[in-house]
Amino acid sequence: MNLSMMQASNTMGQLQQKLDLIGNNMANTNTTGYKSRQADFASLLTQQINNQSDEEAEVNRLTPDGIRIGSGAKLAHTNIDLTQGTMQDTGRGLDIALLEDNHLFQLQTETENGVETQYTRSGNLYLSPLDNGEMMLTASNGSPILDNNGEPLTFAENFQDLQVREDGAIVVQRDGEEAVEGQLGIVEAVRPRMLEATGENRFRVPDDAADGVIVEADGQVRAGTLESSNVDIAKQMTDMQNAQRAYSFNSRSISTGDEMMGLVNQLRS
Repeated sequence: MNLSMMQASNTMGQLQQKLDLIGNNMANTNTTGYKSRQADFASLLTQQINNQSDEEAEVNRLTPDGIRIGSGAKLAHTNIDLTQGTMQDTGRGLDIALLEDNHLFQLQTETENGVETQYTRSGNLYLSPLDNGEMMLTASNGSPILDNNGEPLTFAENFQDLQVREDGAIVVQRDGEEAVEGQLGIVEAVRPRMLEATGENRFRVPDDAADGVIVEADGQVRAGTLESSNVDIAKQMTDMQNAQRAYSFNSRSISTGDEMMGLVNQLRS
């Protein structure tokens, strides 16, 4: 296999991953709070070829000496777009939408390595009863929502109403009196690119990530509203067409290389 075929083969595998990413974005167009992802490519190992031995021939040359030949491209990293999607009024008090970009809810999730704090933009929350008679605020999958101290939000039973204010404070009404009994733990992703998707519209900070990826934030929310997906269908279709064309071009490069090798073998015989 010659170098051009190796370059094309490497790049085709990475382009397939980009097409999978675009397909996932398009499939989640109607998913509440879903954030689109974008693939960034980087060149693989390059080789410098210096084939000019005559120094006089290099006089007044403006381009770099020699030829740089790469070994294809790879998917360097996946960026998560945490910008706000469109708002949809639901009238349900526990449907909460974040009003600022890069802000996230905190939730507690059971993993193979134990309990872990993860993050989401999906604000369709619920109240789940506990064995001790209290009510716990949870995400749609039952994961506890955390407060500003990193603890699950729980409330004693026998309350008549529960509302979420614009600053994230949770006001509970009992016997005609209202009192703040909790505060949504809203954080900001300073470096969204470092977040790792874990499925079900959740993210986590990788174990090897540096500090400062997530910081506390004084976020603003809107009750009775859900944030829809921020996927731009027109952009996804354009990216898909470009990726398919690049895949087709690299496929033809392999076919052409194979034909050239066949011609060389015929000449030798």
